[in-house]
Amino acid sequence: MEQDQARGTKGSGSMAEPLTSPVEKLCAIIRRDPRYAPEAYHFVYEALDWTLRNVVKARRRHQHVTGPQLLEGIRQFAIQEFGCLAKTVLESWGVRSTADFGEIVFNLIEEDMMGKQPSDSKEDFAEVYDFEDAFRVRPVFRYDPDAKDWQVTYEEEAGRV
Repeated sequence: MEQDQARGTKGSGSMAEPLTSPVEKLCAIIRRDPRYAPEAYHFVYEALDWTLRNVVKARRRHQHVTGPQLLEGIRQFAIQEFGCLAKTVLESWGVRSTADFGEIVFNLIEEDMMGKQPSDSKEDFAEVYDFEDAFRVRPVFRYDPDAKDWQVTYEEEAGRV
């Protein structure tokens, strides 16, 4: 998957018609497929960028990310952002399985908000991990005396495959 940006206008010359804005595209997606909250789409888009930087370690902005790579990035990013509540937050947005992320990704692709390779398919997202296991983490609290503040990190609980 790749991030695409709105390019301003279609066509050339002074008679170019404006492209639909990202907000309008997202509204069109939600009208067509109301299963997922707008926050889920925003999160997937942010998670793609996070995955490029932290999982794939992309050297260029438009590097391809496979479905399983994106799902691992989504998992790690959700835990970083929401900690022990990651599964609960995702479920509140209508996302209950890795296949749901595939639906979201392909809805974004359909509106030209993400790119894809010919080999990409929704099946790449099917049953990659179980939500109950993937988001089972425990907080680890540490006091940072220099910052005079508590820090929290999350560790996977035993049993994650």
